[in-house]
Amino acid sequence: MSTPLETISKDATVREAARKMRQEDISALVVTTSPRAIVSSTDVLDAVADGADANELLVSDTMTTEVETAAPDLYMEEVAAMMTNYGINHLPVVDDDYVGMISSTDVTAQLT
Repeated sequence: MSTPLETISKDATVREAARKMRQEDISALVVTTSPRAIVSSTDVLDAVADGADANELLVSDTMTTEVETAAPDLYMEEVAAMMTNYGINHLPVVDDDYVGMISSTDVTAQLT
């Protein structure tokens, strides 16, 4: 899992989210909202491909709000199964609060 957890405000622009992901060399950010949300590079690409202006569109307009999470003590095989079953590439790791983020790249690296 990646730590420290990279976050962004729901009021940030999609361009700011894209820049932060590029700067941190990651493909998803946790959005600091309740309920839990994330914005991924796929969310950004979809918005831009649909003609949105990344300088004006807010993260809150593109973020994924029905976020699956993983407990820190899950086995990698269980995480891989969750990602496959839900068709997702990122799982925030949550104990009482966010702990980190695990990506499909992390899973692949551990299981191969």
